[in-house]
Amino acid sequence: MKTAQQWFAEYAESHQNPTNKAIHWLAVPVIYATVFGLLWSVPMPFSGLAASEINWAMLIAVPVLVFYFSLSFALGAGMTLFTALVFSGLRWHELALGWPLWLSSLLLFVVMWLLQFIGHHIEGKKPSFFQDIFFLLIGPAWLLSFILQRLGIRYQRRCD
Repeated sequence: MKTAQQWFAEYAESHQNPTNKAIHWLAVPVIYATVFGLLWSVPMPFSGLAASEINWAMLIAVPVLVFYFSLSFALGAGMTLFTALVFSGLRWHELALGWPLWLSSLLLFVVMWLLQFIGHHIEGKKPSFFQDIFFLLIGPAWLLSFILQRLGIRYQRRCD
């Protein structure tokens, strides 16, 4: 299995242009949130009181967060915190706003991917996920790694 540093080095190869990087700081977290928003909106196949508080976003978040923890504890903890904030925002959207979560998520998802493709056109390189689908998960962790470095928090595993 690749280390966080190996993933980030590969990801960084197609994220050198300052404009593309700036676009990613906006688009990647929003895409992460909107994917969970879309999953949150898909009805569960069973019903009942206990099931009403469980949704597809929560179920899919488990292996996603396990992947981040497999890279490092700090990345896993940071992505867990970010995911919890995303889920809080999704729940707030459900309760407070007058339009469907799936619609907001879909519109933002499309707009952010258009921005991503513009950024990669400027960069002159295709998006990383065309090489490996796991790069869709690496983008948010790559951004988090810069935040952790800024805070002086070591994110590599001891064996890295």
